[in-house]
Amino acid sequence: MRILLVEDDERLAKALAEALTDQHYVVDIATDGQAGWEFVEICPYDLLILDVMLPKQDGIGLCQKLRQSKHSMPILMLTARDTSSDKVMGLDAGADDYVVKPFDLQELMARIRAHLRRGNSSLPLVLEWEHLRLNPNTCEATYNGQLLHLTPKEYRILELFMRHSHRTFNRSEILDRLWSFDEPPAEETVKVHIRSLRQKLRAAGAAANFIETVYGLGYRLKQTF
Repeated sequence: MRILLVEDDERLAKALAEALTDQHYVVDIATDGQAGWEFVEICPYDLLILDVMLPKQDGIGLCQKLRQSKHSMPILMLTARDTSSDKVMGLDAGADDYVVKPFDLQELMARIRAHLRRGNSSLPLVLEWEHLRLNPNTCEATYNGQLLHLTPKEYRILELFMRHSHRTFNRSEILDRLWSFDEPPAEETVKVHIRSLRQKLRAAGAAANFIETVYGLGYRLKQTF
């Protein structure tokens, strides 16, 4: 899942991005409303966290612009303004939720999970492929009941494959989906993560080619048909 955080308070943005990354989300940060718009124009996001008081374009205006342009991802607004009229203004602009600063981090994370579930209501709560189970709510993956100790990137790669179990992804596509703009690695990095993921799956009892290479195309889960 990829989240855009539009927040001009650098300390808050960094802390919130770290908390989201710990929950295995991919996070991009924009520090003003115009930059937020430019991010959305070049990359699809599953959710936006949007501060109200922003340079260049405020959060209310950006939210309205996004909705007028038919962007339908959930938008969660963060603001120090807590009057009823401020909340009404944000919700009427197209926001799905309105959280007042200072906020409880655990509550914010729960709200984010709830909005992502609603935005992906057609997807199962637990992803399964043969003996592999992945629970996006707890960020845990098991094979034959054995817990897999995955790095954040390994978890994201596995989740990507399980959400699109019949699709083949090349290295460039994996980088675009799972790495933020602030951490662009070489394509060889994907190969290293895939190798490590295969080793951990094999140690739990999976076949060596549980994640198979489709030569010339990329990687996917081994097909059973």
